[in-house]
Amino acid sequence: MYPTGQQISFQTTPLNVQDPTRMMNLGQSSPVSRNETQNGGVGGGIDQAEFAMFNSKRLQSDLEAMGNKLKQHEDNLKFLKSQKNKLDEAIVDLQVHMSKLHSSPTPRSQNCDNNLQGEDVNEQILRHENSAAGVLGLVETFHGAQASQLMLTKGVVGVVAKLGKVNDENLSQILANYLGTRSMLAVVCRNYESVTALEAYDNQGNIDRNAGLHGLGASIGRTIGGNFDAICLENLRPYVGQHIADDLQRRLDLLKPKLPNGECPPGFLGFAVNMIQIDPAYLLCVTSYGHGLRETLFYSLFSRLQVYKTRADMISALPCISDGAVSLDGGIIRTPGIFNLGNRDEVNVRFAKPTASRTMDNYSEAERKMKELKWKKEKTLEDIKREQVLREHAVFNFGKKKEEFVRCLAQSSCTNQPMNTPR
Repeated sequence: MYPTGQQISFQTTPLNVQDPTRMMNLGQSSPVSRNETQNGGVGGGIDQAEFAMFNSKRLQSDLEAMGNKLKQHEDNLKFLKSQKNKLDEAIVDLQVHMSKLHSSPTPRSQNCDNNLQGEDVNEQILRHENSAAGVLGLVETFHGAQASQLMLTKGVVGVVAKLGKVNDENLSQILANYLGTRSMLAVVCRNYESVTALEAYDNQGNIDRNAGLHGLGASIGRTIGGNFDAICLENLRPYVGQHIADDLQRRLDLLKPKLPNGECPPGFLGFAVNMIQIDPAYLLCVTSYGHGLRETLFYSLFSRLQVYKTRADMISALPCISDGAVSLDGGIIRTPGIFNLGNRDEVNVRFAKPTASRTMDNYSEAERKMKELKWKKEKTLEDIKREQVLREHAVFNFGKKKEEFVRCLAQSSCTNQPMNTPR
């Protein structure tokens, strides 16, 4: 393993063993003070005074940040309360204006001109005695405005046939034929809670005839036969595009159809959703998201349904019809490729004709503004409540942090005081 003839020497270094008593003496006479040893020795970290100063600066920085956050909440509350006060003033001013319009001597006999062919829309609905719409119409006839205050009907906006008006009687009939009786008599509700209030079920899943709309019908001697549609506005997918600028009716800004040559098809009259006249009270804020009936209910029913003067015009425009079309002479294309043929099966529930009273138009516009103001006030009150909760939480956290900061300052002052040597 090792080369022969070569000697390997091993040298040992003697171990220097010190006297334990000498080591103890060294320990006692060490120049490092006890305070320095406890805090990591000379140059080995920060002492208590430096740590206390660092901690106090950190807490002070946190306090400043939390104070700024608290001030932000207080500023938000001040702004929201000022907005609420402005809305209150605007509501009072509008109420005075509406009272003047209400007492206006302008004849309002035209208010009765919302019939079609001598028959009121209410009468058309009431003929369907065993329908949900018929029951609601009869309750409204008996109780008037108080009917909308019932817990059962509080979230009901109305029946489709009564929520829109159409200037042309023929167009009204065409649109009613397109929708069908079932949709024209559908009950429109603001939210899902309003829908569930219309009908209740027993443990076996059968309809409880003594509750909901069925119970209301039984109380006035009517039985709802078959089934009916209830439309939940907040569950519909609303139109999300732009509206036509400066249009009081808030019609949807839809792109007009164009033929391959870039021209609008001859005979095109417009989109059905924009040819419905809506009560100003329902143009805005019908849902909690601020949407009105045009971009929810009627956009869901008609989408981009096109209206043409004649069937021939409609057929010639087939290349640019995407969501169906109707013509004033009875033609109906439900969707591209699906044509409605045969004798016209006229629906006997149609949209009413709008009033022509200038005073009523002004009053309706004032009602729309009032509804919008009240909706804004409601949302502002919700924002105030939410901001108050955030402010209270910020005050609590600020108080806790302040207590911690005061304790830190007290500990820091104790640490910096010189220790009194005993006599």
